[in-house]
Amino acid sequence: MLLYGPAQRLRPAVIIAACGVLWAAAVVTSASPEPEALARALQRKYDTVRDFSADFVHSYEGGVLRKTVTERGRLLVKKPGKMRWAYTGDEQKVFVSDGRKLYSYIPADKQVYVGSVPTDDQASTPALFLAGKGQLLRDFVISAGTMPQGAPAGSAALKLVPRRGDGDYEWLGLVVDEASLQLRILVAGDKQGGRSTFTFTNMKENVGLSDGEFTFKIPRGVDVVTDTPR
Repeated sequence: MLLYGPAQRLRPAVIIAACGVLWAAAVVTSASPEPEALARALQRKYDTVRDFSADFVHSYEGGVLRKTVTERGRLLVKKPGKMRWAYTGDEQKVFVSDGRKLYSYIPADKQVYVGSVPTDDQASTPALFLAGKGQLLRDFVISAGTMPQGAPAGSAALKLVPRRGDGDYEWLGLVVDEASLQLRILVAGDKQGGRSTFTFTNMKENVGLSDGEFTFKIPRGVDVVTDTPR
């Protein structure tokens, strides 16, 4: 479960990739906090967040098809392991994790992909970190990041390289508000040279999301594709 680019039709190996990180209220007083110190502060604050909702804009550029695509949607997350990514617009799609199973549904394809949520020792993917599995300093090599164009003033950036090299992405970039530590932007570079950028707005933490938000009912008349353990 990784970060799918729209050019790849967001196949289950890329989106539920989105994100890894944290919402906030701790204060970082240094104008340029040390990367590992910032990562520790983010982890501490993130550990206090039980659930959250946010609007997102997902842009994908490059990759094998050399395309640029921008889409929008709504994200819900509840620890541990529950997520719903609902894309709106011309091509609607939904990616849901109920904590045990992962569902990827693109109505136009009339197909649902069903996979298993990785175990905790496999959870270095960005989306699963976001959903309460994984640890920044344990699972990633941390360094100072490059600020993306258009990042708001007062932001700090980190670059994360997964210690396990078996995922579909090579690195993550996190942009957070220095004062609040709220996540603003997530960037992921994949092994095909593509880049996915998620920009988050209207983020609300600890809103008491119900488990029902993460229940997926397979529509009638669609093909169901289930992952097969290797």
